[in-house]
Amino acid sequence: MGESALVTGATAGIGASFARLLASKGYHVVLVARDEERLIKVSQELATDFGMTSEVLRADLSTAVGLKLVADRLASKTSPIGVLINNAGFGINKSFLVSDLEAEQNLLDVLVTAPMRLMHAVLPVMKEHDRGIIINVSSVAGWIAGGTYSAAKSYLTVLSESLHTELAHTRVTVMALCPGFTRTEFHERGRMKMGGLPNFMWLSADYVVNRAWSDARRGQALSVPGWQYAVLSTVSRFGPRPLVRKIGMNVRKKQRHK
Repeated sequence: MGESALVTGATAGIGASFARLLASKGYHVVLVARDEERLIKVSQELATDFGMTSEVLRADLSTAVGLKLVADRLASKTSPIGVLINNAGFGINKSFLVSDLEAEQNLLDVLVTAPMRLMHAVLPVMKEHDRGIIINVSSVAGWIAGGTYSAAKSYLTVLSESLHTELAHTRVTVMALCPGFTRTEFHERGRMKMGGLPNFMWLSADYVVNRAWSDARRGQALSVPGWQYAVLSTVSRFGPRPLVRKIGMNVRKKQRHK
């Protein structure tokens, strides 16, 4: 147990960085994403750079078929998964008042339903072996008021903390990774305006992932990479809620295209 790892959203950004880190540590990585061509490319890179074989699992986690395919792989007892990285996700760059309902539902399917179902599939296997790590890629946005995305990330953080506490007397760790702004495809794909953000607020995906892996190995419930986000998350979690709500909505408005 512990020699295989599954990463969702594995073809870019934080997910690809996790795939590389895990391969560098000798894990057989199961790569999950929607784009088969990019999955194959990542798999070939892991073989070239680290000499590690990997599995390619093309799946759309917003669909019942795709979700079941990944959940069945996680529930396998003959080829158990020792590390699960729930990373797949996207954002909606519109106010909830004018957004497309189907897009809102897809966001909840990928950011809320998928990680919940995937954890539910793998945890019995991890508990049986009394070993495993689950890292749920949440966000500091989960502590502000920023529409459906913030609400979804809040769910993921709270569920991670709950499971971490429930599993405290085992060797299974569930941790929420709560990064701030990270240089990935996320903001470009969401058509978000980020030009006004100071450079010191940006984190690299590799930095976020290395910090997260270190924190998970130490059994932490939460990982908040970067001093700037340690400060911001403290204000967001313990500051006056009316102020936090106002700041959060102002940030969201500035990201939206007119």
